[in-house]
Amino acid sequence: MDLTGGSAPARTSKNIPSDPASDPASDPASVPGTVPLPGAVPASGAVPPAGPRVPGARTSAASASASVSASVSVSGTGGSLPRTSRPRASVPEARGPVVPEARSDDRPDARPTVTELRLSAFAGHRSATHALGPVTLFAGPSGSGKSTTLRAYEALARLCAGDPLDEVFPDAADLIPERARPDAQGRRGFRIGCTVDGTRGPVRLDLAVQAEPRLRIVGERLTARGRVLLATALRDPGRSTVQAEWHTAGATPVTRAPLPDDLLGTALLPLRVAGKTPGQLEVLAAAEQVVVGLRSAFACDPRPERMRAPVPPGAGRLRRDCRNLAEVLHRTHTDCPRRHHRLATVAGAGCAGTVTGLGVRELPEGTVRAVLERGGRPATPLGRLGDGELRYLALALTLLTGPGVLEMDRVAEVPDAMQSMTLLADGLDRGLDPRQAGELLRIAVEIAGDGHIRLAGAVGDRTAVEARRTAGVTVVDLSA
Repeated sequence: MDLTGGSAPARTSKNIPSDPASDPASDPASVPGTVPLPGAVPASGAVPPAGPRVPGARTSAASASASVSASVSVSGTGGSLPRTSRPRASVPEARGPVVPEARSDDRPDARPTVTELRLSAFAGHRSATHALGPVTLFAGPSGSGKSTTLRAYEALARLCAGDPLDEVFPDAADLIPERARPDAQGRRGFRIGCTVDGTRGPVRLDLAVQAEPRLRIVGERLTARGRVLLATALRDPGRSTVQAEWHTAGATPVTRAPLPDDLLGTALLPLRVAGKTPGQLEVLAAAEQVVVGLRSAFACDPRPERMRAPVPPGAGRLRRDCRNLAEVLHRTHTDCPRRHHRLATVAGAGCAGTVTGLGVRELPEGTVRAVLERGGRPATPLGRLGDGELRYLALALTLLTGPGVLEMDRVAEVPDAMQSMTLLADGLDRGLDPRQAGELLRIAVEIAGDGHIRLAGAVGDRTAVEARRTAGVTVVDLSA
């Protein structure tokens, strides 16, 4: 069943070797170019066939359990509620220490971070593997796939946050590789994956999606330390479920159960795995590392035309398009004076004229307006700034403040010291002059040094040239 087209030479970013043993694109157990991942785990994996389902699965949070239980029926009979009756699922929060006893190769102080992105068959990408450092920029001519690369990252992040497949990929048919040939049933699709590094070492997530004739997840695989911890496969096309099996160890080596075909199985594991055996604890630790690492992404695309008008004060969480920049500055001015002062200093490096501060004016109608303070001169409302200046300020704000003031999904029960945030910025340098782009790179490298904030962005040729000369920046050229 060829759903994603013929095979193609692998494109791998520098210093990232191909891993034929674990990459579905080259796994002998799955035909290259075929969407479904193998349901049967290879003999080298530690999830052998057979074994009944482990009873007594417990949840990490009552509210999360109620939400997912209401949306997905995962009884031993394999039934499920109709697709139309499922609300958006809530992904469980991390529930405390679930990892097994530490081994010598564990790194208890490692924050979960996405270190590799794989586009096995996604839009114009074939067998592409890209390393992701603290600051990674994708470069190349128009049409080389910079935006779709970042979209694949964001899609994985949204699936880990519990978003249904049809919301993540509303235009799934456009993401099928052009050379994909449908099988006898007219099925075609795409494949993406990533590696999340952390306390359990590198953990791989690979996902196969059928886009035609009906959108569904037809294969998923979670792998750590050379062991397949979760594998799913579509067994009955007539049902809205896939058959899942996960590592159990103990008296029962493997657990099998149906999972919904429109939600990421890895994100549901904390609600399904009891955590009673070392094998179950290993599965939970790997799944939670992937969920925490991917959910830390914030996609930012400042739209200057939406940022100029005064806005009502509120919670002060920056939206994706940064339309409420003045609201966020109102909050940082009050609640985070040190960070606000630092942002004001950075504003002077990217805005025309002399800038002595970044202020907020409360207007009679109950709205707030942000202004650049000019010392003895009249303040300049942000609405009068150029597009590049507004984009520069918004992107600098995301780098200097972090997830606490961004409208993003966080894992509340994981300590801040163990979390990191990845800023996804398509067109990072759009509308910026070389001085502004260079200053943003400097800020990103400086901030990324402490490990809390990372950057993955797409840039034009001019910024890419400067980035290649900047220590601490990885440039991935997609034109090669």
